[in-house]
Amino acid sequence: MTIQDTLAPDVAAPESQTLPSDRLAPGSALVIGLLMVSAFIVLLNEMLLGVALPTLIVDLGITPTTGQWLTTGYLLTLAVLIPATGFVMRRFHLRTIFLGAMSLFLVGTAIAALAPGFGVLFAGRIVQAAGTAVFMPLLMTTAMRLIPAARRGQMMAVVTAVPAVAPAVGPALSGVVLSALSWRWLFLLMLPIAAAALVLGAGKLRNITTPEPVTLDVLSLVLSAVGFGALVYGLASIGESVSGHAPIPPYLPIAVGLAGLGVFVYRQIALQRSDNAFLDMRIFRTRSFTVPLLVMVIVAMNGFGTLIVLPLVLANVVGLSTFALGLFLVPGGAVISIVSALGGRVYDRFGPRPLAIPGAIVWTASLWFLSTVDEGTGVVTILVAYLVMSASQALMWAPMTTTAFASLRADLYPHGTAAFTTVQQLAGAAGGAVLISAYTIGSDASDAGALSMAQSVSAGQAAFTAAGVIAVGAVLGTLFVRKASGGAQTAAPRP
Repeated sequence: MTIQDTLAPDVAAPESQTLPSDRLAPGSALVIGLLMVSAFIVLLNEMLLGVALPTLIVDLGITPTTGQWLTTGYLLTLAVLIPATGFVMRRFHLRTIFLGAMSLFLVGTAIAALAPGFGVLFAGRIVQAAGTAVFMPLLMTTAMRLIPAARRGQMMAVVTAVPAVAPAVGPALSGVVLSALSWRWLFLLMLPIAAAALVLGAGKLRNITTPEPVTLDVLSLVLSAVGFGALVYGLASIGESVSGHAPIPPYLPIAVGLAGLGVFVYRQIALQRSDNAFLDMRIFRTRSFTVPLLVMVIVAMNGFGTLIVLPLVLANVVGLSTFALGLFLVPGGAVISIVSALGGRVYDRFGPRPLAIPGAIVWTASLWFLSTVDEGTGVVTILVAYLVMSASQALMWAPMTTTAFASLRADLYPHGTAAFTTVQQLAGAAGGAVLISAYTIGSDASDAGALSMAQSVSAGQAAFTAAGVIAVGAVLGTLFVRKASGGAQTAAPRP
């Protein structure tokens, strides 16, 4: 049984019977809306501590490389757990998944709010991430089934804005809160919001799926944890290695991670013959899925990485306070929302290329410009560059995501969304690790504490230079993206 068989007929009719009006079926808007709001709440926490990093470095007596694990560890946990969401979505009711995940997120938020030091704070972030992992695959899979094909460009632009806007709003919210309160309030203020979402979901969300008798492959879960965990740990330790603080050479965990991922892939190929794979590797046979996925790897790497580095540059080079940092970052989320909504209509008519190619070029240019920022660069100039970067990133995010999912058969949606979200989160974790490592290397600082102006300028320029080099790959990738054919939407018998 596949996910298209599990949707209740009163919620979503088969795509071949979609009405000419292209209206959502009764109840579909409520389901998608609840999942979007909840996903926004949990994803808001991904980058919530980016602006707080300078404060945490001083308050907890840690280095920038250690502090970035509060964000990188969060993303890493998502990358490790998201491959299992295909199993979770097939094994349990939608309502059960929602209530369990939101409860776990609520517990993690409470732990972080009461944390006496870095260790407990880090543990709370991991528990938060464990609750967050299922939300984006659940949202994407449900939306792709419930949204009529002719309206996917417009509506998926809104849906995909959630993972793009939420991490951008997180730093802005963080800056405003930290201007008046301690970092603990970043979590205390989130508690009633998460609790309200839990209550709303319990009262309004109804089951639209029927559990399947699939079994959990523990070996796949272990291989996923070893592969993704070791890989990102190795990347994150590059900066520590340069400063002489890494306990082991970074190439060792990187090698272990790559080996683990290789065995994980081999295991999935074997399991997919019995329809029990965590991640069905047949999704990668489709070029219209794989190419956008590779572009999104680059976009996610720089997108999440720059949201860690930019607050450090603004605080240490430009001298902005935490409140000013929050105000600075607020327009970025608004720009992403507006550009995504407008771009959806263009996608429906012309496909992804008129959006993605110019977006990639402008995005790359804005990152190269940020690599020239020094103490003489004005705040307004940096703000304009940041808004241009956010807008051009939005021109790629929704078209790449929609094109990738639209290229798959309906029975492969759960695997496609799990793979896409896993790779995106892994790329975000790797991007944060790579850019903060470049920042550490550029600073040429071996001790914890505040950097001098010269060290801060050099660190920021090194980080954004690395981002600019990485972004060139997105320009090349968008040249090969094509809109998926309509025939890809229907389910086909498994080989």
